[in-house]
Formats: sequence, structure tokens, C-alpha cells
Amino acid sequence: MLDALRAVVSSMGSVLVCYSGGIDSALVLAVAHGVLGARAVAMTAVSPSLALHELDGAKAFAVELGVRHELIASGELDDPSYQANLADRCYHCKSELYRLAERYRQQWDLAYVANGTNVDDLGDFRPGLQAAEEARVRSPLVEIGAKKADVRRLAEALGLSIWDKPAAACLSSRLPFGTRVTQERLARIGAFEGDLQSLGLRQLRVRWHSVGGDTSEASLARIEVGQDELTRAFELHEAIVALGKKHGFQYVTLDLQGYRVGSHNEVLTGRTLRVLQGQ
Repeated sequence: MLDALRAVVSSMGSVLVCYSGGIDSALVLAVAHGVLGARAVAMTAVSPSLALHELDGAKAFAVELGVRHELIASGELDDPSYQANLADRCYHCKSELYRLAERYRQQWDLAYVANGTNVDDLGDFRPGLQAAEEARVRSPLVEIGAKKADVRRLAEALGLSIWDKPAAACLSSRLPFGTRVTQERLARIGAFEGDLQSLGLRQLRVRWHSVGGDTSEASLARIEVGQDELTRAFELHEAIVALGKKHGFQYVTLDLQGYRVGSHNEVLTGRTLRVLQGQ
């Protein structure tokens, strides 16, 4: 499968990789850099929806690879359709991402734009896939039939330091559909998650729930951690509550179901995300 991925990337000749810092796009980037050298460029879209610790991690791994890494300001938060946070929010986000990617692909004289979508993503409710299709973005992992488990296996085989990095998603995914996306809310969520990681918790999400209506900043933080970290989270409950209060949450709760992919989608009939092994 690794040979197949190399062959797909090699056939491109040159590529701009939309690189979020997650393991999927990191694998595509690593292989592209190995095969194409300077003709592979990483582009990370930077906005308030990207957690600072995720940005730091993306930069560090790009340095580790020795790949050219460009940080480009993204303006999805200026889009009223994105701010409204309806079920198609990801479509508006990815449309902005791929608009930027196409602009810089041309500017940097590269042949293709590629992303890190894998086969497991195709069965989920992911409006961003439509944006990728419209923008004619290549998905090398899909082209070789790679699933999430394959991605981690290949990344480990290549010796990538982040092969077991927990799945990540933009901070806007922490807000229930219909709850407006604002820079202030994203900052509070991101800062709280960063502090929780400093406690040693690894796989986690801070899910925002408004208290008193969407116009109110009063909020409840519903914290998801990996099943294997629930006991530790209970032991840390006093510290977790204190951090939640520090970041302006009136209520701090621990979700007893633990972390699962896209739990805010569970209110969308017929559109819930599957829980994938290894995420």
C-alpha cells in the first residue's frame, strides 16, 4: 500500500498538500516530500478555529520533515453561513480552504491540490467532501483505498513521530449546530482544551453548550475523554472544574460515554458519525 501511495503522489509531479497537522494529511505530506522533494509544499490554513497547540504541532512536524510549510490566513469566520453553524458548516470552511489552496497552487506553480481524506471518511456526514469534489482536490489515501487503520500502520512503518497522534478536528466542531461560531467562544474552548492536555489527558474534547439561549455567553462544558482516561479524569475532577471556571464556563461536566467522533452530530437524524477504530 505504501508503494501505491508513492506511485500516486509521484504521478502528480508536484503538489500542494492541505496540511492540518493531523495524521492523515501528515502521511500524505511525508510521502509527497519523500517522493517529490521541493515540489511538495505544505499549506496550513490558520484561523481562530485552529487550536494553538495543533498549529504548534503542525509546525513542529513540518520542521521535523524538512518540508516547505506555508501558513496562510483563512477567513471562514467572516462568512455568515459559517458563523451560523448549521449542518453544512464544514462545506463553507472547506470551500474557503480550497479556494485559498487553488490560489496558492497557481502562485507556487504546482500541479495539484491534495488532502488527507481517507476511505473511512467517505461513509460519514462530512459536507466538506462536497467542497473538495467541487474544487477537484485529489485524495491520495482514497485513491489507494486506505482506511484510518492503514494510515496509522503506514505512518508507523515510516517512523513518523505522530503516527499515534489522537484524532483532531477544528474547534468549531465543539459547538452544537445552530450555536453561532464566534472568535471568543473558540478561544475559550481552545484554551480549556490546552490546559486539560497539560494535566496529561490525551484524547479529549470540550463540547460547548449554551445556557440561557444562543445570545448568552453562559455555558456548560461537556468534556469527553478516551474510555481509558475516564478514571484519571475523575481523579482530576477538582482541577478540571477549576480550569473550566477559569475559562468562563458556569458548569463543567464529564461525559460518561467518553470520547467519540462528532458527538454533536448525534442530534442529526440519519447523519451521525460512526465511531472509527483508532480515532
